Amino acid sequence: MELLEQDIRLLVEDVLKNLNITGGIQDSDNNQGEGIFSDIDSAIAAAKSAQQQLMKLTLETRKAIITSMRETILGHNERLSRKAAEETGLGCWRSKLLKHELVALKTPGVEDLEAVSYTDDHGLTLVERAPYGVIGAIIPVTNPSSTVVNNGIGMVAAGNAVVFNPHPSAKRISCLTISLLNEAIVKAGGPQNVLTAIAEPTIESAQALMKHPGINLLVVTGGPGVVRAAMNSGKKVIAAGPGNPPCVIDETADIEKAGQDIVNGASFDNNIVCICEKEVLVVASVADRLKQIMQRHGAYELTNDQIDNITKLVVAEPGGPGKEGHPNKKYVGKRAHLIARDIGLTIPETTKLLLCEVGREHPLVWTEQLMPVLPLVRMNTVDDAIDLAVECEHGFRHSAMMHSLNVKKLSKMARLMNCSIFVKNGPCYSGLGQGGAGFTSFTIASPTGEGLTRARTFTRERRCTLVDYFRLV
Repeated sequence: MELLEQDIRLLVEDVLKNLNITGGIQDSDNNQGEGIFSDIDSAIAAAKSAQQQLMKLTLETRKAIITSMRETILGHNERLSRKAAEETGLGCWRSKLLKHELVALKTPGVEDLEAVSYTDDHGLTLVERAPYGVIGAIIPVTNPSSTVVNNGIGMVAAGNAVVFNPHPSAKRISCLTISLLNEAIVKAGGPQNVLTAIAEPTIESAQALMKHPGINLLVVTGGPGVVRAAMNSGKKVIAAGPGNPPCVIDETADIEKAGQDIVNGASFDNNIVCICEKEVLVVASVADRLKQIMQRHGAYELTNDQIDNITKLVVAEPGGPGKEGHPNKKYVGKRAHLIARDIGLTIPETTKLLLCEVGREHPLVWTEQLMPVLPLVRMNTVDDAIDLAVECEHGFRHSAMMHSLNVKKLSKMARLMNCSIFVKNGPCYSGLGQGGAGFTSFTIASPTGEGLTRARTFTRERRCTLVDYFRLV
């Protein structure tokens, strides 16, 4: 992780120099910034007007708007990262630096809106991508500012305006991010209020947003409850739901690399990112070696009694086969040493993970915890591990990881998991383009099938056919 941070820091410093970012918006906790309204009707009306103005601009201006949005987030990264950790009490602000850098640099923009043409004996057909109009977006408490940035860039690049309903426990950081992005949009020649939100979001405001006739598309990033509510709204929904990503390690794996990757991935932002490794299923013959490597890189292994105590502490409703379970929200996103302290265990503050070797039926395996408490299960064979991975992922089809040099087994697990993200021989965040190829997304729409969302996800296809002409050969 240290090397990863250094690499990204150098990249961002170079980008900031090239962009020549100077100055900044004055710090304030006042939610009534650019695009922030007191009621949902006003926020939607403003966004509708802004979207109409946005569509009158050229694509070159829209590209400039996206560049300005990227610059602004990079220029205010530390401020946003610290405030996100401060307000929500979740995760680590240094991890949030990396998340903001990732969404600012690797969220696809206008270039993602590729037009397609077809020709034959009957002429030419052109397919282009058009915006939905005004999108209603529900923002989670776990990744509030990074989701606003990721959604904002992708949705505006596609020609939409957005009305956000932030999580009430992340309203200040969400509104601050929205205000910063709005100022960036106006600076680049765009209209005011392309992104809007209400200052005091509630469950009721989210419900009103979902049902409002002025909303053309719903994009939901959150838990199963809010996803169900959106799916019952009668509108088209793009939904990112929960996950419980398993990580399988077999006897052919590079155990040294696997151990380090798992610790770095599972501890990233204190495990609140939905793609993080949530349970480790390792072939017994390499289990001890894997644990040694993990401990060397910051994991602390608990005893059986300590595991019993930590389970009672962090699991509110135990999961099991066919049952998801729920974590104790008090400990979601908290640091490992603070969780350990509450069972009377004093460990170094530098500890990244609490490692718990358990049996396959243990609640920690089946419950998505969103905290640096990582269960490890010894498996007889890699096939047994893959079968358990499929079962304990609960069919969310979200994310999974595998460390192996056996191409046949890697292919088998990839097919059986059928996930939006499957990472081979790397940490979870490689699947978001951080240390892996490809673009990033913080709205991973597994329930509705879109997978990693991008600018083109937030468009409608429009076809224009010219009969009998413009075929050139």
